[in-house]
Amino acid sequence: MKRFLLFSIASILGSLSVEAQMYVSPTSYVYVNDQFVFVNQDVNIGNTGNIYLRNQSQLLQGAPSSLNDGAGELSVFQEGTTNNFQYNYWCSPVGRATGGAGNTNFGINLLKRPSVDGDKITSSNITITNGYDGSATNSSLTVSNRWIWKYIASNVYALNSGGWQYVGSNFDVEPGLGFTMKGVSGTDATIADYAENGGAGIANNTGSAQRYDFRGRPNNGDMTALVSNAPGAYYLNLTLVGNPYPSAINLNWYLLENSGFAVDYGTGAISASGTAQIDNTAYFWEHDKSNNTHNVGGYVGGYGTYKPDPSNANVIGTYASAPMSTYDSSGEWNNGTPGSNIGTVVTNTYKRMFAPIGQGFMVHGVVPSGTVTMRNRYRTFVKENTTNSQFERVANSNNQLAIENQYLEDMPNVAGVDYTQFPKASPTPKIALHIKANEAAIYENYIVFSGNTSDDLDFFDGKSPYTAVAKNASLMTNDRAEKLTIASLPFAVEKTVPLYLKCDELTTFKVKLANLNNFDNDVYVHDIVNNTYFNVRNGIYEVTLPAGEYTSQYEITFRDANATLSEDNDVVASSFQVYQNNPQQLLTVFNTLGKDVVSLSLYDMTGKNVISKEKLGTNDRFEIATNALSDGVYVVKVNTADNHSVEKKVSIFK
Repeated sequence: MKRFLLFSIASILGSLSVEAQMYVSPTSYVYVNDQFVFVNQDVNIGNTGNIYLRNQSQLLQGAPSSLNDGAGELSVFQEGTTNNFQYNYWCSPVGRATGGAGNTNFGINLLKRPSVDGDKITSSNITITNGYDGSATNSSLTVSNRWIWKYIASNVYALNSGGWQYVGSNFDVEPGLGFTMKGVSGTDATIADYAENGGAGIANNTGSAQRYDFRGRPNNGDMTALVSNAPGAYYLNLTLVGNPYPSAINLNWYLLENSGFAVDYGTGAISASGTAQIDNTAYFWEHDKSNNTHNVGGYVGGYGTYKPDPSNANVIGTYASAPMSTYDSSGEWNNGTPGSNIGTVVTNTYKRMFAPIGQGFMVHGVVPSGTVTMRNRYRTFVKENTTNSQFERVANSNNQLAIENQYLEDMPNVAGVDYTQFPKASPTPKIALHIKANEAAIYENYIVFSGNTSDDLDFFDGKSPYTAVAKNASLMTNDRAEKLTIASLPFAVEKTVPLYLKCDELTTFKVKLANLNNFDNDVYVHDIVNNTYFNVRNGIYEVTLPAGEYTSQYEITFRDANATLSEDNDVVASSFQVYQNNPQQLLTVFNTLGKDVVSLSLYDMTGKNVISKEKLGTNDRFEIATNALSDGVYVVKVNTADNHSVEKKVSIFK
C-alpha cells in the first residue's frame, strides 16, 4: 500500500524528505522557504491546494514513472533578464493542472504576477496584449504574446513554415520544449520573494529583470523532444529545449548521455556508449542589452556555446560566449558588419553546468530523425549564482582560472551523487582566445586539452554557428573543414590548431590570450605565409587584412619553430605537461617529446619525497595514483637520460 503524506497549512523551514507520495489537500498549502523538498514518488495537489517554492526553494522527485496529479498548483518564481525589446529562452517547470495524471502543456496564461499579503504567497493574473510591448507597474504585469515561439528541429529558419512555430496565448508548448518570450518595460517595486532570515528581497521588476510566477502542475519524469539533422546550415538544425523541472539539472549529464556517452555519476568518468542523438553541445541565446527595437533587422544577439568537460562529467565545462551579430528582416544572420557594443558582452563569464529552473537552450541533432531525453535523475538542488548555475546572468570575469583547493557544495540530487568530492574549478588545461574585429565584434574561442579527445572532429569540439556572417574569427579542425568555437585535443607541444579569419572589408584583427586554466606553456599565433611567430602571453597580436577568407595562413602553436633547434631546458620543460585528475585521484605527466625519463618524483612543500619512480622510458604519458597523498601543493620533478631536469607544481586534493 502506498504511503501518503498529508499537508494542511504548513511552513517548511528545513529540508523535507517524503518516502512515497506527497498529497496536499484542497484549500491547503505548503510554504517552502530557502529549502528543497524531496518526494520519492508522485505529488498530488488537491483542487485549490498549493505548494509555494520561495527564496530559491526547489522540488526534487525520485521516481521518473510517478505521474503528478491534481487540480491544485505549484508556484515557483524565476526572473527574466530582458526588457520589452529582448528575448529570453525559457522552459516551463509546470503545465496545466487539468485532466488526468501526467505532464501537460504550458501556455502563457500560467504566468502570474507575484504580489504580497500577510503570508507573502499571493499572485495576480497577468494581462496579455497583442501589442508589441509588455509592461510592468506596481499593480500589474502585461506580457506581449507576439514573441511567444517554439523552435522544432528543421533545416528552415522561416517563421511558421520552418523551425519557428508561433505559440502566442495557446497552451501549445509540450513538456520539455522551450519557448521564447520578450521581457517587459516599466518598474514594479513590489517585493514578493524575501531573502533568507526575513531580510529584504528584490523588487519584482527594476526595468530589465521581471519576476514571473509559474503556476501549474509540476513536471516530473523523463521527457523527450524531437531532433533532426536535415540538409542545411548547421545552425538551422536545432531544437529549443530546456530544463522542465522545478529544480536545477546537471546539464553535463543531459548533454553527454544524449550524445552517445555513458557517465559514471559517482566518479564522473565518461565512456562511449549507445547512439548519439545530439552533438554534446548546448547553445544559449544572448541578446545585447542595448537592443531597443522590435525590428529584427535591428537585433544584436547570438548563441554562446557550452560543452561538458571531456575529462570528467562532474566538473564545470567550457562556455564560449556569443559573438553578437546582426540579422536581416527574415531572421537570417546578416552578411553585414556585426553590431557595435559587442565587446562588453563576451568578457563576462557565464556558469552553465547546472541549468536553473526555467532555462531554455538549443541542441543540435546528429541523426536524420531522433529524440533527446531529459531524465529525472539529472535533477539537483542548486541555488542560482552559487555553484555554476545562472539564468542568463553575468558573473564576475576571471582572467586566471587556477585550480582551487575547494570542492563543490553539498547538493542534494536524485542520482545520489556526493558532489563534495568534486572540485569547483575544472582541472582540465584550457586556454581562451578573444579575437576582436575592427574594435567591434569579439569572438571568444577555447582550446581544451584532454586525453579523452582526439585530434580529429569529435563530440567534444564545439562547432561555430557563425559560418555565414561577413566577419568571423574561429578555430578549425586539422583538415580545416569545420569551424570551431571550442577545439578539444590531446596536448603535445608540437600540436597546432588552425585559425580561421574572415572579413568583408579591410579589417584589423586583434588576438588576445584572455584566460588560462592549468596551462603554463607559451601560446603563439603563427603566420604560415610569412613564417613569423607572436607569443600572445606577452601581448596582443594585431594584423590588418583586406577582404577575404583566410583558411590556411594562420594557426595557434605552442612553440616557436624559428627558435634555436638545440633543446635547451626551457624547450624540454615546455614539452612536459602535468595534469591532476582529483576526482579520480590520478596524476598524468605528458611526455610530448618522447624523452627517456630516468626518474619521476613528487615532493611536498617541505621538500619531503613522497613518490619516486625510476626508469619510466619514452612513453608519451605516465600515470601515478595520488589517493594516498594529503591535500596540498606538490612539486613534480622529472629527470631525463640526456641530463634535463624539469619541475612543475600541481595541486592535489580529495
